[in-house]
Amino acid sequence: MSTVFLEYSKYWLALTSTDYFHKSRYMEDEKAILALAALAQSTRLQAFRTLVQHEPEGLAAGDLARALEVPQNTLSAHLAILSRADLVTSERHSRSIVYRANLPAFQSIALFLLQDCCGGRTEICAPVIESLKPCCPPRGKKEKLRA
Repeated sequence: MSTVFLEYSKYWLALTSTDYFHKSRYMEDEKAILALAALAQSTRLQAFRTLVQHEPEGLAAGDLARALEVPQNTLSAHLAILSRADLVTSERHSRSIVYRANLPAFQSIALFLLQDCCGGRTEICAPVIESLKPCCPPRGKKEKLRA
């Protein structure tokens, strides 16, 4: 029995080493799966998109529930799922909780999905990258245009 446990523990140590996770991309895959699963429901997708629109201030949970026309307790469950997927953050302000979209986490998921898209062949990625141009210029460029 101890030999089986010893062999099992060696196997477990091999699986939990950072080298294994890094080389296999297991952790990246799991984060992407968790985030995409969280967004694969209409209310959660609407909540995330609404929070993106209200960046950087965020939105109080009650205001978000009213905007989406869903009960607060239902929205609370949806926000918990988005939070576990690291897509939203929350901060308590007095009696309300303000939620914000975690844009760096979402960016890392999008980049993870696209990083191997063309295998080094830019002609394949060019249309995708072109369609991802932001709808708003970066703040630095916008300020220069006004001057």
